[in-house]
Amino acid sequence: MTVVALGVHIVDVLARPVESIPAGQDTHVLEQIRVTAAGAAAGTAVDLAALGVEVASVGAVGDDELGDLLVMIMGRRGVDVSGIVRKPGEQTAASILPIRPDGGRPSFHVPGANLGLSAADVARERVLGARVVHLGGMDVTWGLHDPAFFALLEEARAAGVIVTMDLLSNMPDLVRGARGFLPYVDYLLPNEEQALMMSGAGDAAGAARELLAEGPSAVLVTLGAEGSLVADASGITRVPALDVPVVDTTGCGDAYCAGFVAGLVDGRDVAGAARLGTALAARVAGGLGSDAGLDGARSIRDER
Repeated sequence: MTVVALGVHIVDVLARPVESIPAGQDTHVLEQIRVTAAGAAAGTAVDLAALGVEVASVGAVGDDELGDLLVMIMGRRGVDVSGIVRKPGEQTAASILPIRPDGGRPSFHVPGANLGLSAADVARERVLGARVVHLGGMDVTWGLHDPAFFALLEEARAAGVIVTMDLLSNMPDLVRGARGFLPYVDYLLPNEEQALMMSGAGDAAGAARELLAEGPSAVLVTLGAEGSLVADASGITRVPALDVPVVDTTGCGDAYCAGFVAGLVDGRDVAGAARLGTALAARVAGGLGSDAGLDGARSIRDER
Protein backbone atom coordinates (compact mmCIF):
# COMPACT_ATOMS: atom_id res chain seq x y z
CA MET A 1 0.00 0.00 0.00
CA THR A 2 1.40 3.40 -0.96
CA VAL A 3 -0.01 5.32 2.04
CA VAL A 4 -1.45 4.18 5.35
CA ALA A 5 -3.56 6.80 7.17
CA LEU A 6 -3.55 5.78 10.83
CA GLY A 7 -5.52 7.36 13.63
CA VAL A 8 -8.76 9.25 14.11
CA HIS A 9 -11.97 8.30 12.26
CA ILE A 10 -15.10 10.44 12.66
CA VAL A 11 -18.54 10.73 11.07
CA ASP A 12 -19.35 14.39 10.42
CA VAL A 13 -22.91 15.65 10.03
CA LEU A 14 -22.74 19.16 8.57
CA ALA A 15 -25.45 21.76 7.99
CA ARG A 16 -25.26 25.20 6.39
CA PRO A 17 -25.78 28.07 6.72
CA VAL A 18 -26.55 28.15 10.44
CA GLU A 19 -26.83 31.61 12.00
CA SER A 20 -28.35 30.49 15.30
CA ILE A 21 -29.77 27.46 17.11
CA PRO A 22 -33.60 27.52 16.92
CA ALA A 23 -35.38 28.22 20.19
CA GLY A 24 -37.65 25.59 21.69
CA GLN A 25 -39.12 23.34 18.98
CA ASP A 26 -38.62 25.84 16.14
CA THR A 27 -37.18 24.77 12.78
CA HIS A 28 -34.76 26.59 10.49
CA VAL A 29 -34.77 25.53 6.84
CA LEU A 30 -31.20 25.22 5.50
CA GLU A 31 -29.57 25.00 2.10
CA GLN A 32 -27.59 21.81 2.67
CA ILE A 33 -26.98 18.91 5.07
CA ARG A 34 -24.26 16.32 4.42
CA VAL A 35 -22.67 13.28 6.11
CA THR A 36 -18.96 12.69 5.49
CA ALA A 37 -16.01 10.58 6.58
CA ALA A 38 -13.78 12.88 8.60
CA GLY A 39 -11.05 12.99 11.20
CA ALA A 40 -7.31 13.41 10.83
CA ALA A 41 -6.87 9.89 9.42
CA ALA A 42 -10.18 9.15 7.67
CA GLY A 43 -10.53 12.60 6.09
CA THR A 44 -6.95 12.52 4.82
CA ALA A 45 -7.44 9.00 3.44
CA VAL A 46 -10.53 10.01 1.45
CA ASP A 47 -8.67 13.00 0.00
CA LEU A 48 -5.67 10.87 -0.94
CA ALA A 49 -7.96 8.43 -2.75
CA ALA A 50 -9.48 11.36 -4.66
CA LEU A 51 -5.97 12.30 -5.76
CA GLY A 52 -5.46 8.79 -7.12
CA VAL A 53 -3.09 7.65 -4.37
CA GLU A 54 -3.45 4.05 -3.19
CA VAL A 55 -4.40 4.40 0.48
CA ALA A 56 -5.48 2.23 3.38
CA SER A 57 -6.98 3.55 6.60
CA VAL A 58 -6.24 2.14 10.05
CA GLY A 59 -8.31 3.10 13.07
CA ALA A 60 -11.17 2.15 15.36
CA VAL A 61 -14.93 2.60 15.06
CA GLY A 62 -17.84 1.20 17.03
CA ASP A 63 -19.98 -1.78 16.09
CA ASP A 64 -22.90 0.58 15.54
CA GLU A 65 -24.72 2.00 12.53
CA LEU A 66 -22.44 5.02 12.40
CA GLY A 67 -19.49 2.66 12.05
CA ASP A 68 -21.26 0.88 9.20
CA LEU A 69 -21.86 4.22 7.52
CA LEU A 70 -18.28 5.44 7.92
CA VAL A 71 -16.77 2.25 6.53
CA MET A 72 -19.23 2.33 3.61
CA ILE A 73 -18.46 5.96 2.75
CA MET A 74 -14.71 5.40 2.82
CA GLY A 75 -14.93 2.24 0.75
CA ARG A 76 -17.06 3.97 -1.87
CA ARG A 77 -14.42 6.71 -2.05
CA GLY A 78 -11.73 4.16 -2.89
CA VAL A 79 -10.05 3.70 0.50
CA ASP A 80 -8.93 0.24 1.67
CA VAL A 81 -10.84 -0.10 4.96
CA SER A 82 -9.64 -3.57 5.95
CA GLY A 83 -7.46 -2.07 8.70
CA ILE A 84 -10.38 -0.44 10.53
CA VAL A 85 -11.26 -2.39 13.67
CA ARG A 86 -14.76 -2.52 15.14
CA LYS A 87 -14.96 -2.04 18.91
CA PRO A 88 -17.91 -3.93 20.46
CA GLY A 89 -20.12 -1.81 22.67
CA GLU A 90 -18.44 1.47 21.72
CA GLN A 91 -19.84 4.36 19.72
CA THR A 92 -18.24 5.50 16.52
CA ALA A 93 -16.81 9.00 16.94
CA ALA A 94 -19.12 11.64 15.50
CA SER A 95 -19.46 15.41 15.20
CA ILE A 96 -22.38 17.71 14.43
CA LEU A 97 -21.13 20.85 12.68
CA PRO A 98 -23.45 23.85 12.21
CA ILE A 99 -21.55 25.87 9.60
CA ARG A 100 -21.87 29.64 9.88
CA PRO A 101 -22.36 31.83 6.80
CA ASP A 102 -18.68 32.91 6.98
CA GLY A 103 -17.47 29.28 6.95
CA GLY A 104 -16.80 29.06 10.68
CA ARG A 105 -17.52 25.69 12.24
CA PRO A 106 -18.43 25.26 15.90
CA SER A 107 -18.90 21.60 16.76
CA PHE A 108 -20.61 19.09 19.01
CA HIS A 109 -18.38 16.03 19.33
CA VAL A 110 -18.31 12.50 20.77
CA PRO A 111 -14.75 11.01 20.77
CA GLY A 112 -16.07 7.45 20.76
CA ALA A 113 -13.95 4.49 19.68
CA ASN A 114 -10.91 6.59 18.79
CA LEU A 115 -10.00 6.61 22.48
CA GLY A 116 -9.76 2.82 22.42
CA LEU A 117 -7.38 2.47 19.47
CA SER A 118 -4.23 0.69 20.66
CA ALA A 119 -0.95 -0.62 19.29
CA ALA A 120 -2.48 -4.11 19.29
CA ASP A 121 -5.01 -2.93 16.69
CA VAL A 122 -2.27 -1.94 14.21
CA ALA A 123 -0.93 -4.68 11.95
CA ARG A 124 2.87 -4.50 11.89
CA GLU A 125 3.14 -5.64 8.27
CA ARG A 126 0.73 -2.93 7.12
CA VAL A 127 2.92 -0.18 8.58
CA LEU A 128 6.18 -1.70 7.37
CA GLY A 129 4.77 -2.24 3.88
CA ALA A 130 3.79 1.39 3.27
CA ARG A 131 5.75 4.09 1.50
CA VAL A 132 4.20 6.74 3.75
CA VAL A 133 2.44 6.36 7.10
CA HIS A 134 0.33 9.39 8.01
CA LEU A 135 -0.44 9.65 11.72
CA GLY A 136 -3.69 11.55 12.13
CA GLY A 137 -4.69 12.77 15.59
CA MET A 138 -2.06 11.27 17.87
CA ASP A 139 -3.04 13.86 20.48
CA VAL A 140 -6.35 12.04 21.10
CA THR A 141 -5.43 8.40 20.36
CA TRP A 142 -4.00 7.84 23.82
CA GLY A 143 -3.68 4.09 23.34
CA LEU A 144 -0.93 4.70 20.78
CA HIS A 145 1.24 6.55 23.32
CA ASP A 146 2.90 3.20 23.78
CA PRO A 147 6.57 2.14 23.59
CA ALA A 148 5.53 -0.77 21.37
CA PHE A 149 4.01 1.64 18.83
CA PHE A 150 7.02 3.95 18.98
CA ALA A 151 9.26 0.94 18.31
CA LEU A 152 7.14 0.06 15.28
CA LEU A 153 7.50 3.59 13.91
CA GLU A 154 11.25 3.46 14.50
CA GLU A 155 11.47 0.15 12.66
CA ALA A 156 9.39 1.52 9.78
CA ARG A 157 11.55 4.61 9.36
CA ALA A 158 14.70 2.48 9.45
CA ALA A 159 13.18 0.50 6.56
CA GLY A 160 12.64 3.70 4.55
CA VAL A 161 8.99 4.43 5.38
CA ILE A 162 8.20 8.17 5.58
CA VAL A 163 6.14 9.15 8.64
CA THR A 164 4.00 12.30 8.65
CA MET A 165 1.83 13.55 11.52
CA ASP A 166 -1.12 15.89 11.95
CA LEU A 167 -3.07 16.73 15.10
CA LEU A 168 -6.79 16.94 15.81
CA SER A 169 -7.63 18.91 18.95
CA ASN A 170 -7.06 22.39 20.35
CA MET A 171 -6.72 21.18 23.95
CA PRO A 172 -3.31 22.21 25.33
CA ASP A 173 -2.64 19.12 27.45
CA LEU A 174 -3.47 16.76 24.61
CA VAL A 175 -1.48 18.66 22.01
CA ARG A 176 1.58 18.91 24.24
CA GLY A 177 1.30 15.19 24.98
CA ALA A 178 1.75 14.39 21.29
CA ARG A 179 5.22 15.93 21.40
CA GLY A 180 6.52 12.50 22.41
CA PHE A 181 5.94 11.33 18.83
CA LEU A 182 8.33 13.86 17.28
CA PRO A 183 11.49 11.70 17.39
CA TYR A 184 9.61 9.16 15.24
CA VAL A 185 8.19 11.60 12.67
CA ASP A 186 9.69 12.95 9.43
CA TYR A 187 7.14 15.69 8.74
CA LEU A 188 4.91 17.43 11.31
CA LEU A 189 1.85 19.36 10.03
CA PRO A 190 0.07 21.24 12.84
CA ASN A 191 -2.05 24.34 12.50
CA GLU A 192 -0.79 27.55 14.08
CA GLU A 193 -2.73 27.17 17.31
CA GLN A 194 -1.47 23.62 17.78
CA ALA A 195 2.12 24.56 16.97
CA LEU A 196 2.08 27.31 19.58
CA MET A 197 0.55 24.98 22.18
CA MET A 198 2.97 22.16 21.47
CA SER A 199 6.08 24.35 21.51
CA GLY A 200 5.24 27.12 23.96
CA ALA A 201 6.71 29.61 21.47
CA GLY A 202 5.22 33.04 20.84
CA ASP A 203 4.87 32.90 17.06
CA ALA A 204 4.55 30.35 14.27
CA ALA A 205 8.13 30.66 13.03
CA GLY A 206 9.55 30.22 16.51
CA ALA A 207 7.26 27.26 17.12
CA ALA A 208 8.34 25.59 13.89
CA ARG A 209 12.02 26.00 14.74
CA GLU A 210 11.56 24.59 18.22
CA LEU A 211 9.58 21.59 17.03
CA LEU A 212 12.06 20.98 14.23
CA ALA A 213 14.77 20.51 16.85
CA GLU A 214 12.80 17.57 18.30
CA GLY A 215 13.52 15.32 15.30
CA PRO A 216 11.37 15.96 12.21
CA SER A 217 13.01 16.78 8.88
CA ALA A 218 10.47 19.55 8.36
CA VAL A 219 7.62 21.25 10.21
CA LEU A 220 4.75 22.71 8.19
CA VAL A 221 2.46 25.08 10.08
CA THR A 222 -0.86 25.89 8.41
CA LEU A 223 -1.96 29.50 8.89
CA GLY A 224 -5.48 29.60 7.44
CA ALA A 225 -5.93 32.49 5.05
CA GLU A 226 -2.21 33.30 5.41
CA GLY A 227 -1.18 30.01 3.80
CA SER A 228 1.49 27.92 5.50
CA LEU A 229 4.99 28.11 6.85
CA VAL A 230 7.57 25.44 6.00
CA ALA A 231 10.60 25.06 8.26
CA ASP A 232 13.47 22.70 7.51
CA ALA A 233 17.27 22.67 7.75
CA SER A 234 17.53 25.30 5.02
CA GLY A 235 15.34 27.83 6.84
CA ILE A 236 11.74 29.01 6.60
CA THR A 237 9.64 29.26 3.44
CA ARG A 238 6.21 30.85 3.20
CA VAL A 239 3.61 29.24 0.94
CA PRO A 240 0.67 31.60 0.25
CA ALA A 241 -2.94 30.47 0.35
CA LEU A 242 -5.07 30.61 -2.78
CA ASP A 243 -7.72 33.30 -2.92
CA VAL A 244 -11.00 31.36 -3.09
CA PRO A 245 -14.55 31.94 -1.77
CA VAL A 246 -14.83 30.01 1.51
CA VAL A 247 -17.98 27.99 2.17
CA ASP A 248 -16.73 25.74 4.99
CA THR A 249 -13.27 25.27 6.52
CA THR A 250 -14.02 21.72 7.72
CA GLY A 251 -11.35 19.32 6.50
CA CYS A 252 -9.01 21.92 5.01
CA GLY A 253 -6.19 20.75 7.26
CA ASP A 254 -6.78 17.12 6.25
CA ALA A 255 -6.77 18.16 2.59
CA TYR A 256 -3.50 20.03 3.06
CA CYS A 257 -1.98 16.90 4.60
CA ALA A 258 -3.30 14.71 1.78
CA GLY A 259 -1.90 17.00 -0.88
CA PHE A 260 1.43 17.18 0.93
CA VAL A 261 1.66 13.40 1.24
CA ALA A 262 0.70 12.95 -2.42
CA GLY A 263 3.43 15.43 -3.31
CA LEU A 264 5.99 13.35 -1.42
CA VAL A 265 4.78 10.22 -3.21
CA ASP A 266 5.24 12.05 -6.54
CA GLY A 267 8.80 13.04 -5.65
CA ARG A 268 8.19 16.75 -5.06
CA ASP A 269 10.40 18.68 -2.67
CA VAL A 270 8.89 19.88 0.61
CA ALA A 271 7.80 23.28 -0.70
CA GLY A 272 6.33 21.73 -3.84
CA ALA A 273 4.41 19.18 -1.78
CA ALA A 274 3.13 22.04 0.41
CA ARG A 275 1.85 23.86 -2.68
CA LEU A 276 -0.10 20.75 -3.71
CA GLY A 277 -1.55 20.61 -0.19
CA THR A 278 -2.53 24.27 -0.51
CA ALA A 279 -4.29 23.65 -3.81
CA LEU A 280 -6.31 20.73 -2.44
CA ALA A 281 -7.26 22.64 0.72
CA ALA A 282 -8.57 25.49 -1.44
CA ARG A 283 -10.85 23.07 -3.28
CA VAL A 284 -12.25 21.66 -0.05
CA ALA A 285 -12.87 25.15 1.38
CA GLY A 286 -15.24 25.88 -1.51
CA GLY A 287 -17.85 23.31 -0.48
CA LEU A 288 -19.49 21.65 2.52
CA GLY A 289 -17.55 18.93 4.32
CA SER A 290 -14.10 17.39 4.34
CA ASP A 291 -14.53 15.77 0.91
CA ALA A 292 -16.02 18.78 -0.91
CA GLY A 293 -14.60 19.81 -4.27
CA LEU A 294 -12.72 16.57 -4.86
CA ASP A 295 -14.25 15.64 -8.22
CA GLY A 296 -11.46 15.82 -10.75
CA ALA A 297 -8.85 16.35 -8.03
CA ARG A 298 -6.38 14.00 -9.72
CA SER A 299 -5.68 16.67 -12.31
CA ILE A 300 -4.02 18.98 -9.79
CA ARG A 301 -1.24 16.43 -9.22
CA ASP A 302 -0.06 17.26 -12.73
CA GLU A 303 0.14 20.98 -12.01
CA ARG A 304 3.51 22.27 -10.83
